[in-house]
Amino acid sequence: MFQKKAEAGEHWVSISDLMSGLMVIFLFIAISYMKEVTQDRDKIMEIAQAYKESQLELYRALQKEFKPDMRKWRATLDRDTLSMKFHNPELLFDEGKSVLKAGFQEILQSFFPRYVRILMLDRFRKNISEVRIEGHTSSDWSQTITGDSAYFRNMELSQNRTRTVLEYCMRLSEMSKFREWAKKNITANGLSSSKPVQSANGEENKLLSRRVEFRVRTNADQQISKILTVTF
Repeated sequence: MFQKKAEAGEHWVSISDLMSGLMVIFLFIAISYMKEVTQDRDKIMEIAQAYKESQLELYRALQKEFKPDMRKWRATLDRDTLSMKFHNPELLFDEGKSVLKAGFQEILQSFFPRYVRILMLDRFRKNISEVRIEGHTSSDWSQTITGDSAYFRNMELSQNRTRTVLEYCMRLSEMSKFREWAKKNITANGLSSSKPVQSANGEENKLLSRRVEFRVRTNADQQISKILTVTF
């Protein structure tokens, strides 16, 4: 009887030891996982900080280069999106057309080669994933064509305009040594009236909505995605 109780006691002690061992193993696994998560979080924070610093440095470089010209070009540089915006539709294209006006051609001749030279500097180029030439329209088309029909007409128009801008810029003689890089990294994007400019009262500013933007996208999100993919 005593022997059976002793064997039973030893049995429960063995299970208890086993459970304790498993708890220790799980604890080490949890600590290891938390350490990896912390390390990944730190890497993501480092990338975010590096992106912020690089973005600010690029903004300052573009601002310094183009500040003397932006007023006469009716252009602005957005610090948060690194987007150079050309706001004067009367200077850019005739209404409903995608042929570059002479005034916009002159601007692009001055702007684009200088713009690309800055982006191609080693401290900026490695962080750039895409340069987007974006065409934007107002929501108007005509008195008889409105709503979805106007949106799709403007989509076609904005796409044709950005392709025209891209082709003109790529054919500039100053672009010859940058052309291969540009073909891989610069895209033309017609966005119709999907991103209108709002006035202070919340209504669409139809004049400012008609614009062309040159927007820089960095690869920070791609670097963060790689870390998350490896972790999970």
